[in-house]
Formats: sequence, C-alpha cells, structure tokens
Amino acid sequence: MSSSPRKGRGATFNPDNRFLPSRVEREDDGWWQEIETTRLPTQIQQETPRTALSWNRSPDLGFDRSLNPYRGCEHGCIYCYARPSHAYWDLSPGLDFETRLIAKHGMADRLREELCKPGYVCRPINLSGNTDCYQPLEADYRTTRSLLDVLLECRHPVTLVTKSTLILRDRDLLAQMAERRLVRVFISLTTLDDDLKRTLEPRAASPTARLKVIRELGDCGIPVGVLVAPVIPAINDSEIERLLTAAASAGASSASWTLLRLPREVAPLFEAWLEAHYPARAAKVMSLIRQSRGGQNNDSRFGHRMQGDGLFVDMIAQRFRHAARRHGLSRRPDAGLDTGSFRPPLAQPDLFS
Repeated sequence: MSSSPRKGRGATFNPDNRFLPSRVEREDDGWWQEIETTRLPTQIQQETPRTALSWNRSPDLGFDRSLNPYRGCEHGCIYCYARPSHAYWDLSPGLDFETRLIAKHGMADRLREELCKPGYVCRPINLSGNTDCYQPLEADYRTTRSLLDVLLECRHPVTLVTKSTLILRDRDLLAQMAERRLVRVFISLTTLDDDLKRTLEPRAASPTARLKVIRELGDCGIPVGVLVAPVIPAINDSEIERLLTAAASAGASSASWTLLRLPREVAPLFEAWLEAHYPARAAKVMSLIRQSRGGQNNDSRFGHRMQGDGLFVDMIAQRFRHAARRHGLSRRPDAGLDTGSFRPPLAQPDLFS
C-alpha cells in the first residue's frame, strides 16, 4: 500500500473499511512490479435518496437539521471529520472519500415533500453539514442551487458553509434571501499560507480567493461569517490573529473556531499526512492534540469535541476572543434569521391557481 502524497489529493492511502469482515494485506514478494499512478481520477455515481433532511440532537451544533447534496468531497481536506461516513457505503475514508463521490438525485423534490408534512416546524437548515455543497461537481449537477430555489420560494431560512468560490454563481438567489433575512453564509478560512493550503486542502479555493468571496458576497448585502476551522496545533494556530484581521478587512461580520477533531479513521490519515509533509513536527503536533483531548487522539463527548480542554485550548480561546473583539466580529452569527415567514411549498402544481 502506497503512503506517498499524490498530486491534488489530501489522503496518502486508503485505510481498511472498518465494517468489512475480512482484510487483505499486500506483501511484496519480489515478483510483481506494479507502478502506481500518482494521479487518481474522480469517479461519480448517483443515488436517489428517500429523504432530504438529516437530523441531529447535538448541543455542539447551532442547527438540528441539514442538507447534504453529496457524499464524499473532492476538496480532499485531510482533517475532514466526515471521512468516516464513507465506510457506510463500503468505501474507504481515505483516498476513496475524495475520489469516489456520490451525488444525490432528486434532492429538491424530496425537500419539497418534507417541508409540506403536517407539523413541520421551521428552523434554520444548514447546507454542508457533512461535506461541501459547492465542491467541484456542483458546477455540473447544480443540486445546491435547486435546493436554494426551493428554500427561497417557501421563505425558509438557511445557513451555508463552504470553502469554494462556486458560491458566487448563486449570489442572485442568496441576495434575494438576504433581503428577507433568510440566509447567512460561513466561509471556512483555515490558513493564509498557499503552500500549507495545497497539502491540507488540496482542491479547495486559495486563501486569497476565499477572502474575495467574503468581499463580493458582502457587497451584495449577504451576511458572511468566518470559521477558523480547524485550529491545528503547531500547524496553523500561529495564524489566528492574521486570519481574523484578513477576514474583518474583507467584510466578515462574525467569527468562530474549532479545534482539530480526529474521529475514527481520520487519526491515522492525519498522522500519515504529518509524516509526509511535516515529519520534524509530527510528534509535537500529536502531543499537543492529545494534551487537549484527555490524552487521546479524539474526544467525542458533547461539550468537548469541538474545542477540547486544557492549557493549550485555554490559550487559543483567549487569543481568539481578544482578536475577534478587536475586529468587531460578533459571536452570534446565526441571530436574526426569519422563521416566521415560512410557507410550505406546493408539493405539486396547483391546478386552480
């Protein structure tokens, strides 16, 4: 199994699917001379979902429902907490997660059906609760835009998270929603270092491009917040103040942060990434992570998983709080969305209208 970096990909290998009853290990017997390609093509298959909305009861999240048009993500962010979910589809959370994608067909129709159900209570829906709804295949599938069409039609509020410039394509819809207090956008801003971005988030937009997105959406009257996520000890934590300065200069109105999470297969993938790109720093990075996670690679407890505990976390929180206050970046990014104007969409055309 190769563990060498591949151009344009974040993971260096495919860990075993944890649900498979058996595992296969390759051994070099000196006979087979296989030349592995350094480039892996992106493969896309379609799925017809039975429902559109995903529900959660996590007190760590600011929403209880989300829309996820795609499974897997071509951005290839090595730290992505959604990687382990690919195992549910008999795929690896490693390279498969960023090369073997699943596009959901008919999401807008499923959403209409669910919003029409008796007893549905309107609260903000989050777009990209799992993977980025504006990753590259959205340019062809346009599923995110179709979902925004439905939400605008029925006056349903939405929060949206992305690190892609493709969101600018939909500024017309987002501007109309902003006029009605129905949308708030969050841009994930992890680093200002282009070299770090190329290995950490290989197919995501550059830092400069993301700042441009903040500026252009703001010029359209669309409220934009920044997520400094994840903060990675000894990798990007030194950039916190500069990231907030750049975000505020671009017009961001709010900011928040989370500490790196390493659930399940993400931990070995991240450690392999460290050894490939930052071998001299790998031990220090993992030591600081474990100091912030009760001695483990990950702490999944509610109330702890997003920011951790300990002296390092306290220092990060204090630095972030002071920098955010200095730049006037509020801590209530979802306040003010209108849930009172919701009107259920028509499930089918009204013959008498």
